[in-house]
Amino acid sequence: MAAATLRCIAFAYRTCDLHNVPVDEEQRQSWQIPEDNLTLLAIVGIKDPCRPNVREAVHICQKAGVKVRMVTGDNIYTAKAIATECGILQPGEDTEQYAIIEGRDFRSYSEDERLKFVDKICVMGRSSPTDKLYLVQALRKRGHVVAVTGDGTNDAPALHEADIGLSMGIQGTEVAKESSDIIILDDNFASVVKFGGVVQFMQTFRNSFSFNSL
Repeated sequence: MAAATLRCIAFAYRTCDLHNVPVDEEQRQSWQIPEDNLTLLAIVGIKDPCRPNVREAVHICQKAGVKVRMVTGDNIYTAKAIATECGILQPGEDTEQYAIIEGRDFRSYSEDERLKFVDKICVMGRSSPTDKLYLVQALRKRGHVVAVTGDGTNDAPALHEADIGLSMGIQGTEVAKESSDIIILDDNFASVVKFGGVVQFMQTFRNSFSFNSL
């Protein structure tokens, strides 16, 4: 299911002694829900499809000399499937080592080791905001010009570190917006491409710089 771009949620139950179950909201807030002796009921796959124009936007970026990388908290199988759907990876393509990596593996390497293979990374799954920051820092040290998208407060360090920080205008937090250079009002990656000045800049300097967008 994860390999089919579905985010999976498991439903399970167990019996509890009524005397151990909280009866009011205050007690429920501090109650530790039992996680043992559960009986699995079902696993549900939730589809969160890419927006219609994203694949085209990724293609335009790639033609302009921009390498689009995806950094996500999804597991590596879902991340790979979504990246293929968006055009970041090609169906059936044999990916080289380090092209698809988990955040915990990336952060386990030393700074010097990360610099050796960071150019190869296309997709990072199970990543944390710290992994995103390390990726931006490594790419910049390799001489790349880096653009980063983000919406959460934890994305602020990466947005601030990037050459161009793009935050989300709808779902983005105030901290993320304050740390960014550009606010995407409709939360749509395709809008980055519509911003003609950025694309023209990329096309003009692509022979001198390698641009990276996450």
